[in-house]
Amino acid sequence: MDNIGFFVEGLMPVYEFRCGNCQKRFEKFLTFTEYDLYKSACPACSSTKISRIIRNVRFSLGDQSRLAKLADPANLDALDEDPRALGRMMKEMQSRMDATDLPGEFDEVVDRLEKGQTPDQIEHDLPELSSDSEPD
Repeated sequence: MDNIGFFVEGLMPVYEFRCGNCQKRFEKFLTFTEYDLYKSACPACSSTKISRIIRNVRFSLGDQSRLAKLADPANLDALDEDPRALGRMMKEMQSRMDATDLPGEFDEVVDRLEKGQTPDQIEHDLPELSSDSEPD
């Protein structure tokens, strides 16, 4: 592909169409202005009985929206019964918050949760992590 082709494909919207006559699909690179003026015709059979194909739209959430979604009560209900889900959520929150300064025990707890160990089992195995334990 030449540089101009790359430029056009990288910056111009791709519109997809389907011919109502022969059912062939085709796409066109058009600017927004060109799209408003475009008179579509099937390149295979020249029919003007054309419909546009609309693809799913994807968008990116901001960090606050992602964290709010993680804390949604509907998502939290399953965490009581599924330690693996709790471990995945904790790891995802760590990643989303770019938290690199957490104590080493955090990774140990998350690893145990992801292996299916319950919080009660972890607390039993690692009593030094319990908030009830007194410092030496």
